[in-house]
Amino acid sequence: MDEFELWVRAAVEVLPSMERLLAATGFALQALAVLFVWVVGIVALAAVAMAAADRWQTADAVRRNYPLIGRFRGLFTQLGEFFRQYFFAMDREEQPFNRAQRSWVGRASLGKPNTSAFGSTTPLTVAGQPIFVSAPYAMSEEAACATEPMRIGPHCETPYDAPSFFNVSGMSFGSISRPAVKALSRGAAKAGIWLNTGEGGLSDWHLEGGCDLVFQIGTAKYGVRDDDGRLSAARLRGIAAHPQIRMFEVKLSQGAKPGKGGILPGRKVDATIAGIRGIPARIDSVSPNRHAEIDGDDALLDFVSRVRAITGKPVGFKTVIGDPACMDVLCARIVERGEAEAPDFVTIDGGDGGTGAAPMALMDHVGLSIREALPAVSDALHRHGLRERVRVIASGKLVNPADVAWALAAGADFVTSARGFMFSLGCIQALKCNRNTCPTGITTHDPALQRGLVPKVKAERVAHYARSLIREVETIAQSCGVEEPRRLGRRHVRIIGEGGRSRPMDAIWPRPEPAPRSEGPRLAVASEPEG
Repeated sequence: MDEFELWVRAAVEVLPSMERLLAATGFALQALAVLFVWVVGIVALAAVAMAAADRWQTADAVRRNYPLIGRFRGLFTQLGEFFRQYFFAMDREEQPFNRAQRSWVGRASLGKPNTSAFGSTTPLTVAGQPIFVSAPYAMSEEAACATEPMRIGPHCETPYDAPSFFNVSGMSFGSISRPAVKALSRGAAKAGIWLNTGEGGLSDWHLEGGCDLVFQIGTAKYGVRDDDGRLSAARLRGIAAHPQIRMFEVKLSQGAKPGKGGILPGRKVDATIAGIRGIPARIDSVSPNRHAEIDGDDALLDFVSRVRAITGKPVGFKTVIGDPACMDVLCARIVERGEAEAPDFVTIDGGDGGTGAAPMALMDHVGLSIREALPAVSDALHRHGLRERVRVIASGKLVNPADVAWALAAGADFVTSARGFMFSLGCIQALKCNRNTCPTGITTHDPALQRGLVPKVKAERVAHYARSLIREVETIAQSCGVEEPRRLGRRHVRIIGEGGRSRPMDAIWPRPEPAPRSEGPRLAVASEPEG
């Protein structure tokens, strides 16, 4: 049998299989065609139904006058905030954080070099922009030194020698997810920085990484409350027994909503969160707008002293500044009572701070920005001779090296950031923090969405971000001719004014001389109404 006959026989044997394949293909095509017709029909019916509904509804005039087409306006409005950051907005146009800020954090979190080419894209003529004063002869890298630990709470039984000037600000477990807390805890331990628990209480995942922790006592006193919502000495003592808890922060207010308590939607309050906070599950968790025990300066100092006596650890408070004169009044009262009763630190949050959910009126229009509040608070402490006793922590949109270096020069001892570390976890500024639908798994309790956040991987990014920022702040300090970042002062910064001309920061905010203790500043009129 020759080769041709073999090919013919093979073709004849395969022919039935080919016929069956063609028949199956034809059937599949017919089924797809029928399905397509059904889909088109269903879409057409849905369009007719929506157009009829739009014509008859009375709530939206655009949809009533332009049925179906008017719906695209709402769709495009929702999608616009996402399209802008990818296609339309320039690198430094977006709010609350622009692409340049997010990109810097992204590269730093990956441990990549943060160099750029072809010149700065930062406008150097915008009023308020800080410019650092480069020294004629920069500090050599050999002469520069790492930032030394700074002691907080010298009068405490257990003072805290804080190793880093840059740390993680308060983000509550509940507001952020379990894997996010795990990643922050592990990353903070790797970088040698502290992690603030936020007002949601202490979870096992805060402790898991082994980092230093600052326990925040919010107005609802989650985690340290009794059945009536007041401070429980026994529970507070139990929290303080953890060696990782290094300090306690009494939260009076936060930047995005001064004068209003936090809100955690009931859909986020699962059994675990309810147990940690000491509240019912599946019910909205609403904090009071202030501490019931604290209605004035003396009550605040009494509360701070009480927490310090129970815990033996440094205690301070966090607040948003409205009238800087109030800080002078508080400092005068501290001097009268004695330095031992002073708070060990004060955390100043800017009025433009961030949170998952806050009324726009408070977020946009209440409280001074950190750029004004920080120098004012530092100066008040100087005037009353308390600057060395009370440490100053700055918080509020300080996510890049220049922001942190400015804060240290303006008068801060430490800087904390929340949203900077959220970006290091992978936050894309989707603006869905309050909806339990965060696409990066940071602020959601949906297990399917949390799956995208792998703590082991993200912990490395957290550590990289902290180390990179600290290193670049040290570089700024060296450029200004000082050995380490805390040596930066207001003389090392110039602020752009109107017309693009800069002025020295120490001329805009001159450092006050301490008042004689025997006299003290005359401040009675500061607390009196105008008349």
